[in-house]
Amino acid sequence: MNKIKLAVVSLVALMGVVSFVPAYQAVASPASEIETGVNQSGGSGGGGDLGKAIKIVVNILLYILGAIAVVMIVIGGIKYTTSNGDSSAITSAKNTILYSVVGLVVAIMAYAIVNFVVTAFK
Repeated sequence: MNKIKLAVVSLVALMGVVSFVPAYQAVASPASEIETGVNQSGGSGGGGDLGKAIKIVVNILLYILGAIAVVMIVIGGIKYTTSNGDSSAITSAKNTILYSVVGLVVAIMAYAIVNFVVTAFK
């Protein structure tokens, strides 16, 4: 019962964190990114794009992690529905769901922290 309460609290916290996370903007096309890089290396622009590059890489990795967590929640649900009352299978399914939700919460919080840090040091 405590794990169910933990899952519900985690879900509510997840909803709260999601409301503070800004929407992700799509990355420009590879051709324009290459053109921008060539122009900047020629001395005609910018510098200081390390934070932007780190933000893009970390965001992509966190989205992959979030997608994996959602898939694992679905797998845990399937395991739970097909357990046929076997207590060890039910425990395994509940653990899969619980750890997936915790992973999803960690991924969203990491996303928010990275975006905060990168924008704070601009």
